[in-house]
Parts: sequence; C-alpha cells; structure tokens
Amino acid sequence: MSAPDKIVFIVDDDASVRKSLLRLFRSAGFRAEAFASARAYLDRAAHDGPSCLVLDVQMPEVTGLDLQRALAESGREEQVIFMTGKGDIPMCAKAMKAGAADFLPKPFDDAELLAAVERALVRSSEDRLRLAGQTEARARIAALSPREFQVFEGVIAGKMSKEIAADLGTALKTVKVQRGRVMEKMRVSSVADLVKMAQQAGAMPPAGS
Repeated sequence: MSAPDKIVFIVDDDASVRKSLLRLFRSAGFRAEAFASARAYLDRAAHDGPSCLVLDVQMPEVTGLDLQRALAESGREEQVIFMTGKGDIPMCAKAMKAGAADFLPKPFDDAELLAAVERALVRSSEDRLRLAGQTEARARIAALSPREFQVFEGVIAGKMSKEIAADLGTALKTVKVQRGRVMEKMRVSSVADLVKMAQQAGAMPPAGS
C-alpha cells in the first residue's frame, strides 16, 4: 500500500481567501482542501499522512489559536501555519510557543507562503517517521519478558554482563543467554544500536542530556 499523499488544509472564514489559496496551492502541485471554520475542519477525519494547516487566527466562535489547542489536546500531528491581518507580537509568541510552524501577516508573498508550506510538510513527514519509529521501538521493548527487560536496562546503562548478573543475583551464563534474547527481540546487533533504540522509545534520555 502506498503512503498517503501530503496535503495542505486551509481554514479561513473568508471565501475569497479560501478560493485564492486553493488555486495557489494546487497550481504549485499540492493537494489541498479548504474549510470555512474550525468546527468544519474538526469534523473531517484526520489525514493519515504528512499535512500542513494554513490557519487564520481571527475567526468567529472558534479562533485559530483555539483550533491549534484542540488539535494538540487530541494528539493530532498537523503542522500549523498561522496567517493574520491583525496579529501582534504576543499572539505570534503564543502561537509559536504552542508549536506553530510559522506565522505570516496578511498580505503575504505567495512565494513566502509556499516556502513555509514546504518546510511544514517536511517537518510533518519527519515527525511521522519519528513517531512510527518510537511506536515500533516501544512494541519491541514490550515483547521482552520481565527478566529480559531487567537485562535490557542493565545493558543500556552500560553495565557488563557480570555486573548485571550480580545485580540480579543470577548466573553469568544465564544473563548472557538473556542478553542474546534481548538483542534478538530488539532486532539489533550491537549495544550502540540497542541504546539508540532505547532513546527512540523514550526509555532513556538522549545522549548528551
């Protein structure tokens, strides 16, 4: 099965803006959809692929910032580019602090917007790959038995097999067998790869932290 296409979503209560942006994005080769309100967008099923949301800040009922917050609370992964004709520095800071990919004042240059969208889609793709890797790493760790997990913890902590055996009160030979099973279940061939997998899963802090 092929990967879902990248897509750009537009949410703006101004019909002329929606029409203009749809034309711009489609002419640039992007798949695009437009919505007249935040509620209409939330009614759409989440896109199962890289996505970018070009979002007006000032909208009736549910604002752009409200929508950004709702997406974050529900675990949605869309990259958000805000656009506004009435934005100010505090609003921009709030949007960026909440994870917005960009914040563009109206009127903006088409090339500037297209470049921002391209960056946001790349970031979305990277985030999805990272999340998929984390999910896979956690699934492999979950497949370890309780004792194998203890050995796993010892190995990623930099302990030698004899140290792990002493900690667990078991024979060195037993630890070596369990260590081999850990490497096999985690599908790695070196301690360095095992540590990387643990970091990917969030089982230990990143190197240098």
